[in-house]
Amino acid sequence: MATTKTATATKTKTAAKSTTSTTRKAPAKKDAAKDLNDLFEDSLKDIYWAEKALVKALPKMMKNATNEKLKAAIDKHLGETETHVARLEEIFEAMGKKAQAKKCDAMQGLLDEGNSIIEETEPGTVRDAGIIAAAQKVEHYEIATYGTLAAFAKILKESQALKILLQTLEEEKKCDELLTGLADVNLNSKAV
Repeated sequence: MATTKTATATKTKTAAKSTTSTTRKAPAKKDAAKDLNDLFEDSLKDIYWAEKALVKALPKMMKNATNEKLKAAIDKHLGETETHVARLEEIFEAMGKKAQAKKCDAMQGLLDEGNSIIEETEPGTVRDAGIIAAAQKVEHYEIATYGTLAAFAKILKESQALKILLQTLEEEKKCDELLTGLADVNLNSKAV
């Protein structure tokens, strides 16, 4: 029985050591956010880059789509995205800051994946289904980001930013619903 207790104690100590060595805190960069204001501003820069990149990417998605309803949905969202860029510039201005973009690695990855889907599918319903899947991943990222930014704006009492962010959040949700409807009703079953 003593051997079992010793073995258990040894396993516990080994597990604790491996957990400790793999969960050390990462050192912060010298320009790291120090408070919620900094994090809010950094996050705005991130989504500003993301929206501007999306303005460039949506025309390629539209050109490669074959379903007319999908093309119309992408075109509509392109207009909304251009408005989102302008709204973010308005938020920066209201905060007394220059609108600045900071590369968003998450959006870059999603856009890269969207390009891969286009290259790896034949034109037609299969590619259209892939475009919708890629677009919805982008929408979900934007929904999460705008929801988080709205929560930050509320805490920071940035009422003008909050109003703008909530308006954009609702548009992103509606776009996601539209894409879901297109996929369910028009495309996924035809892509089989």
